[in-house]
Amino acid sequence: MRLVFALAATSVLAVAAWPALVVAAGAAEKPVILLPGARFEGGARAHFGTTFYGRQEVNYVYARSNGPAARMAARVTLERVPRGRLFLFLEGMDDDAPGQCRVRVSLNGTALLQGPSGFSQGWWSVRALPIPDGVLRPGANEVAISCEEPEGPLGNPPWFMVARCAVAGRGYRLPDAQFASFTVRLPRRARPFPEPLPAGRTEPGFRFRGTKGWNWTPDQYLEVIPVLSRLKMNFLMNCYLSLFSDGPGGAWQNRWWEPMPPARKEAYSRIFHACRQHGITFCFAVHPQLGSPRPLVPGNDADLEQFYQHYAWAQEQGVQWFSVSLDDVSWGEGGPAAGGLAHAWLVNVIFGRLRQRDPAAQLIFCPVPYWGDGTAPEHRAYLEALAREMHPDVYVFWTGDAVVGPRITRRAAESYKRIVKHRLFLWDNYPVNDSAPTLHLGPLSGRDPDLCAVIDGYLSNPLCPQHQANCLPLATCADYAYNPWAYDPERSIGQAILRFAKTDAQRRVLKELVEAYPGFLVTGGGTGTNASRSRFDSLTPSSPAARRFVRHLEDLATRLAREFPRQFEASRQTLAADVAWMRQRLEQP
Repeated sequence: MRLVFALAATSVLAVAAWPALVVAAGAAEKPVILLPGARFEGGARAHFGTTFYGRQEVNYVYARSNGPAARMAARVTLERVPRGRLFLFLEGMDDDAPGQCRVRVSLNGTALLQGPSGFSQGWWSVRALPIPDGVLRPGANEVAISCEEPEGPLGNPPWFMVARCAVAGRGYRLPDAQFASFTVRLPRRARPFPEPLPAGRTEPGFRFRGTKGWNWTPDQYLEVIPVLSRLKMNFLMNCYLSLFSDGPGGAWQNRWWEPMPPARKEAYSRIFHACRQHGITFCFAVHPQLGSPRPLVPGNDADLEQFYQHYAWAQEQGVQWFSVSLDDVSWGEGGPAAGGLAHAWLVNVIFGRLRQRDPAAQLIFCPVPYWGDGTAPEHRAYLEALAREMHPDVYVFWTGDAVVGPRITRRAAESYKRIVKHRLFLWDNYPVNDSAPTLHLGPLSGRDPDLCAVIDGYLSNPLCPQHQANCLPLATCADYAYNPWAYDPERSIGQAILRFAKTDAQRRVLKELVEAYPGFLVTGGGTGTNASRSRFDSLTPSSPAARRFVRHLEDLATRLAREFPRQFEASRQTLAADVAWMRQRLEQP
């Protein structure tokens, strides 16, 4: 299974276009003006951030009833105005409104667009607005964007976002945003981390805050547990792959019906003990179908007993939280409603037995449709069956608006919860790489600051096998989950680096490692996206720039090994594999 915050002027990250890509390949024009959305003054960036849908430096406007948040403007001084027809290019998004948000886009007071925005809903798109002759002038110019909708609460539709703005001739195209470089500016001093709660609040945003493994070894779990405690996290769940494999690279076959080997039981007993020592709640999870040569059949008594044996053993070790996982499988031949009934029955039997032995036992169920707003007909039929039949105390895992996505919204969470009628745990599919040879080290972003009003728990899905590097993005997840109201992704990743580096040299190395692998929430793409390889591909393989980039990664690998000789081994292997891949490409005729 598997980002809406204002970044202040003192932020610790920045995005800048690569010089070679300021003008897209083949474009006939260079821009007279090229600005990120965050260069616009006003708007609502100071309220909710500037990172949205894989873009940084975004600004946006809300309804007129929100005063200053309804208008934003950028002022630019030009020495001269080129001849020929010019256009105002906007990369924008009409997000979350039931209909297109009405906006006004003006240049020096002249309206270039007034009415429905014409931009896509939920996707970045570009419009070119003709500029009448004489409107753009030498000297001071102002581009202004306002929301023309009269009413709407701050933080909710209707609203309109702008990622980039340019003035150029007809042949110009905005550069591909995925090739934006990502820069971390290290803060001068450490702040309290996670960010302290705002005045008047005494409890963290999410009651439960933690991570799961991803086919981690017992030693990897044991190494991460103290980190969770330092980050004020309080929850850890095993990956169901971990119960039946020897860890990253080990053979895995889901033989859920067999007793766990004594050595594995002993290892997990140590994990349970370490969690208790550090104030971490451990959640014991099993998946009885995924990747199994003998998937569990709901209603089969023998299957039920063999499945339950694992939970009974964990409960004997003092575990009180459990998970039944049925994600990434089908609901069966009877269709979604019948599948929901069968799965509810299975969960109820397991939960009932656990509660009989310990009234404080808790269970989280991961259903077949674990994403979206729940309104798709098949999803609704399944979830409504759970709502009717599954024990009301059972929590439900939910990954957000999508399985993997740049944004997770309160609106989708409320819709899903309204249909399933159970308390939710957010299973956030970041920075997970699904064991692909890549890293996602940039900060968490795009999660609504008020999700915690709808959702009880937050669980990050991690990297594998790079569990040590995973601590950098995990720290930003902890920062968000503890105080989502004040979360700033740029500030967070800088502070995270300070927490995991002891010297200036170590801080510089981790900064450059994050910049090399900023993650799919920054670059776009998915869990397998490799930002360093994508950047290399954007350069001409035989060009000096490509060779300089490879030499930079080689130097980074050398310094990473020198500064952290007993850490980040898996990350060094990823970096070495990427360098070898690039060297091979450079040597091709």
